[in-house]
Amino acid sequence: MKQVIVVGGGPSGMIAAIMAARSNNKVILIERNEKLGKKLFITGKGRCNITNQTDVETLMANTLTNRKFLYSAFYTLDSDGLMEFIKELGLPLKVERGNRVFPASDKSSDLIKHFSRELENQGVEVMLNTNVTELIIKDNQVKGALTDKGEIFGDKVILAAGGMSYSMTGSNGDGYKIASKVGHTIISPAPGLVPIETKEEWPKSLQGLSLKNVSLTIYKKDKNKLITFFEDFGEMLFTHFGISGPLVLSASSYLPKDTIRGIKIKIDLKPTLSFEQLDNRILRDFEKNNKKQYKNSLSELLPQKLIPVIVELSEIDENRRVDQITREERHMLVKLLKGLELSIKNIRSFNEAIITRGGLDIKEVNPNTMESKIVKGLYFTGEILDLDALTGGFNLQIAFSTGYLAGISI
Repeated sequence: MKQVIVVGGGPSGMIAAIMAARSNNKVILIERNEKLGKKLFITGKGRCNITNQTDVETLMANTLTNRKFLYSAFYTLDSDGLMEFIKELGLPLKVERGNRVFPASDKSSDLIKHFSRELENQGVEVMLNTNVTELIIKDNQVKGALTDKGEIFGDKVILAAGGMSYSMTGSNGDGYKIASKVGHTIISPAPGLVPIETKEEWPKSLQGLSLKNVSLTIYKKDKNKLITFFEDFGEMLFTHFGISGPLVLSASSYLPKDTIRGIKIKIDLKPTLSFEQLDNRILRDFEKNNKKQYKNSLSELLPQKLIPVIVELSEIDENRRVDQITREERHMLVKLLKGLELSIKNIRSFNEAIITRGGLDIKEVNPNTMESKIVKGLYFTGEILDLDALTGGFNLQIAFSTGYLAGISI
């Protein structure tokens, strides 16, 4: 019987510990926090979007970084396999819009309870409030871990210490330090799935306004060339610093990690209408309200909160009667509604990022087992790896799949 040490009690660490224990190993799970699954507890606003019920090809397509590395992990535990695993633990699940999977109770705490119970059933020893500072290595083989409570010896170590997002939950980048001390390369971590700060101040006046069914493009003009980083359709939110919401979070993961200088955002407020169709629509509204002031003529077209901003940006006198607005001015308004522009000032910090981009270089990890190619008996799972995906349950699927594969590979 081998002694296995799992460092980190998040989703990948818990499933790795369960699978290693089911394979007749003695398992110790070390967690720095006072309880397991602290970050899992707050995901999906406390509801926990566990996975996305789809095929492996779609899981791969929604992974942005190093998707081919996950081939074995996804085929070992795909979303159907994960759902079956969780249902067997006794937790009912439900599938919502976009194939997103949640606990039927809408409580992430229920998922953590069922995992905790299975860890107990499998005889896993859980050490809480314990920090791992480095690994014990001898002759290029892992022999255990050094903690703030002393040395713990083992035949195998699974490092599931997370990334740097939501550092208040314990993801503070210590896993990278531990891995780099034993010779692993770390690709510079950056916040992923994160809100965007804009140079313009007007989004502040729209704080709390959510827009559905808008199109968002992120682009840069480089000399005479137009580079498009992201273009999609969905829901966004204005904030006191800029923009957020599902569409913006996804867009942030397509931004280059080196520099955001000169990158702009274009919002199409009416993507289902062509320029001509929108022009005709506005013309009809103007004809119907021909005696009204311009500022009072857009209520059927736009949310009330957005109207003053559009009026100001259009540079048409708010007190003009609409029957006095020229065709050229109306076309400028259409152009504005089809291409509302913002300049990116920055992205928000790791404390607001859902995931971490970057991390441990996957070239130094065996994708069929999750074992280190540098140190024998050392495995890596979850967010510590240089892997990231879009919103919708895909990042948690990566965590569970890599953890499961590491656990059974031991």
